Amino acid sequence: MAYIEPAPIKDIENPFESMMSRFDVAAQILGLDPATYNVLKTPTKQVIVALPITMDNGQVRVFEGYRVIHSNILGPAKGGIRYAMDVNIDEVKALAAWMTWKCAVVDIPYGGAKGGITCDPRSMSAGEIERLTRAYTMALIDVFGPDKDIPAPDMGTSQREMAWLMDEFSKAHGTTITAVVTGKPLVLGGSVGRVEATGRGVMVSAFAAMEKLKINPFKATCAVQGFGNVGSISAKLLHERGVKILGVSDVSGAYFNENGINIEEAIAYRDSNNMSLEGYQNAQKITNEELLALEVDVLVPAAKEDVITPENVHNLRCKLIVEGANGPTSAKADAVVQEKGIMAVPDILANSGGVTVSYFEWVQNRLGYKWGLDRVQRRSDRILKEAFDKVYNTAQKHDTTLRIGAYVVAIDKVAQTYKFRGGF
Repeated sequence: MAYIEPAPIKDIENPFESMMSRFDVAAQILGLDPATYNVLKTPTKQVIVALPITMDNGQVRVFEGYRVIHSNILGPAKGGIRYAMDVNIDEVKALAAWMTWKCAVVDIPYGGAKGGITCDPRSMSAGEIERLTRAYTMALIDVFGPDKDIPAPDMGTSQREMAWLMDEFSKAHGTTITAVVTGKPLVLGGSVGRVEATGRGVMVSAFAAMEKLKINPFKATCAVQGFGNVGSISAKLLHERGVKILGVSDVSGAYFNENGINIEEAIAYRDSNNMSLEGYQNAQKITNEELLALEVDVLVPAAKEDVITPENVHNLRCKLIVEGANGPTSAKADAVVQEKGIMAVPDILANSGGVTVSYFEWVQNRLGYKWGLDRVQRRSDRILKEAFDKVYNTAQKHDTTLRIGAYVVAIDKVAQTYKFRGGF
């Protein structure tokens, strides 16, 4: 096999470079030929659209929107839509590739995609966001479709935006097409269990890893960085199953209680306080960096990418990292995590509960039939547990980390499928 030159890790802030550095290691282990390597690393389609929107004050602002389809080898592309000021094409490319590997690692028939609009949804009215969402849908009307590319909510978007997207797409086609998007409201064909699916997947992955490390959940401690949907639900489900949550954090800061935080109470406080933990009294206020350095069994980074970096990785005192966010550990910090003997369940495995239940939603929409919560949770738990075992065994076989094990499993599946389909 010809040697493939690994992509240099140019910048920990560039998520595409970060993703590629892991991809390269897995490609070497698999002995991927250069032709397949080049096909799998290159996005299939990148679309940038200009979105002129009339704002409430009558002025017209032009927003930039993105959609990247990284792969459609396994099936229609799947991935969220992000509304944030720092959305850019490199981030969207990296997140689209992560979706490809995430779908492959849990063995569901999707490729990877991601989208986003550079905007600040918090400073916009509901009407402005609706006009922006509908304009974005129309600009990508030939890209989206239940057999082509299926969006979902991400940072800055929710079931509300997905309902508008589904409605606009359906109006353009003259018929209701629920399967074009997932993460919809229940009354529009959403699935039970979708809201808590990513957090539940983090919990399932954490328990599978604790079993391998022989950590007793009833004696275990945990810190959760990020208290949005994923972080708060992960904390709640771990807490309910006996794990003591010593610290949680959000944009307002971090909160520590050596006797454990009552997560139900913290969630109720956040919900009644404009979705912020600011002013939470039943814990000591600490910094986010101090939260990451707490001496706990389990650390769940569930906020944004690149929070564990070469600058702070040496301060970690956990035994296990379970990545609720996408890319929370920078590529340059990976080696130190490994040197410290910390097991890290990677994002493409740990937070794949969301896309698994999104897949269930799409299946239900295609069938025109709803499943109950028990069936959704039972099937997603089984898929995630089987995926963890496969990744763990692959990592053991190649004497590598769970992260590289997950990439090996995922890339091998996509590469094999590509060759069976006829390749080049």
